[in-house]
Amino acid sequence: MSQQRLKIEVARAALKYVEDGMTLGVGTGSTVNAFIDELASSGVRLEAAVSSSEETTQRLEKIGVRVIDLNQTGDLELYIDGADEVDEHKRLIKGGGGALTREKIIAAASRKFVCIVDASKCVGVLGEFPLPIEVIPMARAMVSRKLVGMGGRPELREGFTTDNGNLILDVRNLDLVDPVRVENEINQIPGVVTCGLFAKRGADVVLVATENGIESR
Repeated sequence: MSQQRLKIEVARAALKYVEDGMTLGVGTGSTVNAFIDELASSGVRLEAAVSSSEETTQRLEKIGVRVIDLNQTGDLELYIDGADEVDEHKRLIKGGGGALTREKIIAAASRKFVCIVDASKCVGVLGEFPLPIEVIPMARAMVSRKLVGMGGRPELREGFTTDNGNLILDVRNLDLVDPVRVENEINQIPGVVTCGLFAKRGADVVLVATENGIESR
């Protein structure tokens, strides 16, 4: 089964968590794009959605979903998003699409976070995928030095600016055996907006598309 087909299957599986009249948090990325396509043909009618990126907002509005600001709503019942890596404890690396800050905000505001991935995203220990970190532009060099001091190899994501007007450093070689500790440490560096470790607030449910069907973790 192709990877795109797996994304469609896991996107379809996530629909069982979505109810009519819900205000839904929606993430960013290719698997989420498949979810939006499935949502369009599902017959589910949302009250509204809170989006993690301009790209997702455009896709939701195109299928007739009203997108509102998180400040206009209370806590969300449900957030649907993908991930770049998932470990067995449902901790994640996110931010390959550059929307990590808004994704982390929406995850924190949601009672349930359902993460949808294909089996290629499942790992024993996080860190093979480079860790994205959103930084204030003036702090880029200083933050990079701090990350080198932690054993990392940061690289500026060339030609990319986040929806918040910031830069992304993609960091390889970090020891992420204790991702909660590393998340806390990186987020304390002045100039860091947030890092792409979703360890303190991981997923509540992970749906994994495999060749043998959907696994729920």
